[in-house]
Amino acid sequence: MPDDLKWLLVGAGDIARKRVAPALAGTDSSRLYAVCDNVVKRAREIGGEFGSESIFTDYSEALKNDAVDAVYIATPVGLHVPMAIQALEAGKHVLVEKPLGLTAKEAALAVEKEKETPLVTGCAYYRRFYPGYRMLRDMLAEGEFGKIVLVRMAYFSNFDPDPDDPKYWRVVRSKSGGGPISDMGTHMFDAIIGLLGLPESVQAMTATIDRDWDVEDSSSILMRLEGGAQVTASFHWNSKTWVHMFEIVGTEAKVLWQPYDSGKIVKTVGRNVEEIELPPAANVHQPLVGDFVEAVREGRRAQVTFEEAAKTNVLVDAVYRAAEKHCEVCL
Repeated sequence: MPDDLKWLLVGAGDIARKRVAPALAGTDSSRLYAVCDNVVKRAREIGGEFGSESIFTDYSEALKNDAVDAVYIATPVGLHVPMAIQALEAGKHVLVEKPLGLTAKEAALAVEKEKETPLVTGCAYYRRFYPGYRMLRDMLAEGEFGKIVLVRMAYFSNFDPDPDDPKYWRVVRSKSGGGPISDMGTHMFDAIIGLLGLPESVQAMTATIDRDWDVEDSSSILMRLEGGAQVTASFHWNSKTWVHMFEIVGTEAKVLWQPYDSGKIVKTVGRNVEEIELPPAANVHQPLVGDFVEAVREGRRAQVTFEEAAKTNVLVDAVYRAAEKHCEVCL
């Protein structure tokens, strides 16, 4: 493939403007060729800023453009799977924002289609490209932690969009799949799955304490990993304070990463404490896009395929089921 990979960006919302469009336009061998959004003004604004050649408001028409090689889907979650399948059927490579689908059953439809095609597919769990994530992966591979006994995750912030806010879809279950569990929790669940595998069982409590939504604004989750390690996770959208942390504790060492996206990593071995700075890329989507472009050019799979991303949907479903049934759910 001698030419740049030509992208169709579908969805011209906040994440597309801030990170996705700059990544598609600024990655080597990659070009933002077209933008599609049902609000033509938004599509034109992003298209004009990042040099796209075509603007669409009709997704089916956009897919008919033979110049488009790949599609980046940055729409509400409820549209991810049907749009991804449609793009694959049109012969386009597909990269989808996370989570892959509303439910595990829906995500499985995308995985089934993925297995039928030689096209490259991926989901935007970009934290797997963080240098800090790779440090943890290497430590685990080398046995530095000893036996894993505990993982702790937490995220809370104040998210309270007005009904006319373009981001309001995130608190509508039919469009988002859930509240902070579906939004930020999926990123952190993916990290657990990538590093330590799917948990064996889940217990959970969810509630809507301070909002008027049909999704949770609070959650507390307890999981058990293979080998017995315990995982605690807490995700909230109802505090003007802010926390974002990730910690792995083993019999020999532990690592605390707080803030998880940008802070120093504190590595403790016995009583020896070391602070390590491993900042992610300035645009965290760019390594993800770079890997996808290389995968297309090299004829290999992307790092986070639909099949891998669907594991997070399996875990999210188990969490919601455990909270609803007030019981432990085995995966």
